[in-house]
Amino acid sequence: MDYPSVILKPKEEGRLEGGHLWAFSNEVAQAPANTVPGALADLFKSGKSFLGRGFYHPHSLIAFRILTDQKDQEIDQAFFEKRFKNGLEWRESVYPDCRAYRWVFGESDELPGLIVDRYGDYLAVQALSAGMERLKEVILSALQKISQAKGILWRADASLRELEGLPIEPSKVVIGEIPPRIKITTENGLFSVDLFGGQKTGFYFDQRDNRQALAAYCKGMRVLDAFCYSGGFGIAAARAGAREVVFVDSSHAALELTQENAERNGMTGKFTCVEGDALALLAAEPPGGAFDVISIDPPAYARSKKHLPIALKAYEKLNALAMRGLKRGGILASSSCSHHVDRELFMQMLRKSARKAQRSFRVIELRSQAKDHPVLLAMPETEYLKCAILQVI
Repeated sequence: MDYPSVILKPKEEGRLEGGHLWAFSNEVAQAPANTVPGALADLFKSGKSFLGRGFYHPHSLIAFRILTDQKDQEIDQAFFEKRFKNGLEWRESVYPDCRAYRWVFGESDELPGLIVDRYGDYLAVQALSAGMERLKEVILSALQKISQAKGILWRADASLRELEGLPIEPSKVVIGEIPPRIKITTENGLFSVDLFGGQKTGFYFDQRDNRQALAAYCKGMRVLDAFCYSGGFGIAAARAGAREVVFVDSSHAALELTQENAERNGMTGKFTCVEGDALALLAAEPPGGAFDVISIDPPAYARSKKHLPIALKAYEKLNALAMRGLKRGGILASSSCSHHVDRELFMQMLRKSARKAQRSFRVIELRSQAKDHPVLLAMPETEYLKCAILQVI
C-alpha cells in the first residue's frame, strides 16, 4: 500500500534517528495538501531516505508520530496485535500475580497517543492522538482478540485530546458490559475503581511502586495521605502496619471511594477522612499534632510551559507546609506528575521548600513512575512522574 509522503527540513532527522517518535510542525518541509488529521503517512529525510511510518497531523504541534521504522510493515490489526502482545508480556513479567496495570503506555510501547489500562476482565482505553482515534475499530478488535475482555470502555474525556482537535466526550462502553464499580487487587491492597467517572482511567497505576516503597517506613506511624483520591498511599501504609491514617481530598466522591477502600482493607477505626483543601489543613495546626509520615500527590500544576513559574511556586508552598507538618525523623513522600517539571527542577523546588520550612532533610529515595509506565530512553517526554522520599534530620 502506498502512503502519502512527509519530508523533513535538512538536518532535522537526528533526534528521530536516535529513537524519538515525534516530528514537530516546524521541522516539516513538505507534506500533502488537504490531509485528514491523523492519516497514515511515510516520513522521509530531506534527502528522501525513509525514516518511519505513522500518523501525520497538519494542524498539530506534533506533526508526525512514528509507529514503525520498517517500510514493509502495514499498520493493520496484525500490527496492533503484535504490539499489544509485547506490552502484555512485559506487564505480566513485572507483575506476575496481578491482573490490573497499565497495559499500553503510548510511545513507550511504540503506540504513540494510545493508553490501555487493564482492570482484570475489563479495559479502559484512551486515544490521545487523532491517528489512534481514526483506527479505533482496528484497535478494539485487536484488544478484544488478545484479552477476551468482558467489557471495554472508550474514555474520550482527557484534555490532551483538544490539542489534536478531538472532541471531549462522555466515556462509552464499546464492547460488552462494565459494572459501576470494578474491584481489583494490587500489591498495595484491594480497591474499588470507578472506570466511568474516576480520575485518569479510574486508578493511579503509576504510583503503585512508590506506594510500596513508602509503606516500608510506615509501621507504627501516624500517616497523612494528602490528595488521596482513592486512598492508595494511606492504604498501603496501613497494610504495612501504620497505626493511624488521615486521608484528605477536596472531592467528596473521592473520599467516599477512599472510605470504601479503607474499610475493605481492614482499616476500620484506624483512619479519618477529611474533605477539604490539603494546603489549608497543613497550614493550620493539624488535628492530633505533627505526623510521622506525609504523602503529598497533588494534581499537575504545570499544564504547559507558560504555567511553569506559577506551578513551581505552588509546589514550593505545598512542600514547605508538608515539611513543617512532620515530626523530627519523619518521612515525606513528595510527588509531581507535571511533565514540564523535570527531575532537576523538582529537586531545586524541594531545596527551596526545605529552606522556606527551615528544616533539614536527607534524600532516602528518588523515584519515578511504576514499571508498567516505562520510560523510552530517546524520549524524555515519557518520564513525567517524580517521587522523592525524604527524612527530616
